[in-house]
Amino acid sequence: MTILVTGGAGFIGSHLVERLLSQGKQIVVLDNFNDFYPPAYKRENISAAIRNPSLTCYETDICNTASCQEIFEKHGIEKVIHLAAYAGVRPSIERPLLYEEVNCRGTLNLLELSRIYKVRQFIFGSSSSVYGNNTNIPFSEEDPVNEPISPYAATKRAGELYCYNYHHLYKIPIVCLRFFTVYGPRQRPDLAIRKFTELIDSDQQISMYGDGTTQRDYTFFSDIIDGVVSALNRQFNFEIINLGNSTPIQLKRLIEIIEQELGKKAHIAMIPEQPGDVHRTYADIRKAERLLQYKPKVSIERGIGLFVDWHKKRKKQEQAENTSAKRN
Repeated sequence: MTILVTGGAGFIGSHLVERLLSQGKQIVVLDNFNDFYPPAYKRENISAAIRNPSLTCYETDICNTASCQEIFEKHGIEKVIHLAAYAGVRPSIERPLLYEEVNCRGTLNLLELSRIYKVRQFIFGSSSSVYGNNTNIPFSEEDPVNEPISPYAATKRAGELYCYNYHHLYKIPIVCLRFFTVYGPRQRPDLAIRKFTELIDSDQQISMYGDGTTQRDYTFFSDIIDGVVSALNRQFNFEIINLGNSTPIQLKRLIEIIEQELGKKAHIAMIPEQPGDVHRTYADIRKAERLLQYKPKVSIERGIGLFVDWHKKRKKQEQAENTSAKRN
């Protein structure tokens, strides 16, 4: 069985690829290594996995129909885990047309190829952002999601609707997984935990949007990978399932935990909340528990500790490389 992982060199994707390779799976990665953040980070993410003979990596775009069709044709793709997307709420407000093209057209392209090549299972990486400023707590898959407050959220909801459409018309088994604020080693440099950690550690000022009382349901990457793999190993007709930690914390508490792990105090600049940001995310994971036997294992305190350990090792390695380069 050959599994296609789009966005397989990204933060979540690269961890998922390593897990699947460790289970003896045959993997094809599709990633365009764009410059949304430094492509070198993605190449570093995938550097170990790419040496595995069970992995084939293509540097191409999900919107490139001809290139994607060659991959489906050549490798006999049986299952698709679609994680590739332009991510981020604030950048989507600045570049909505790009987000629509990649996140909507790219997803539709993969669904159409899945129809043509009779893919046995399609897993779509969706987002908690589809809930908008939902007032029902915690967020349930049964809640209405008709009021996205950013173009990114709208494109993720559109992706879910395309998925349902292709299941309804062509009976493709599809699971849409709504990820809740995933963090951990390799996470994107623009995301709060990594950005705060790097700035606090280098005694630079951090920006805290609002008064610090906004809440996020931070979910450690390994728990998310557990959920994705569980979905992969089960057969559903069509489902939408939350994957979160179900323990939201306030932004100011997050900063406190990072301070504790680094042993440093943050220099905080309070600035207004940004358009498109939701006030709270909070996953109802009862459906995941029932259908996937999903059970998050990593608390925010433990997860931040593991992330800070990774940050320190990476910083030490970079310093050693810089010293070596200067000597040469």
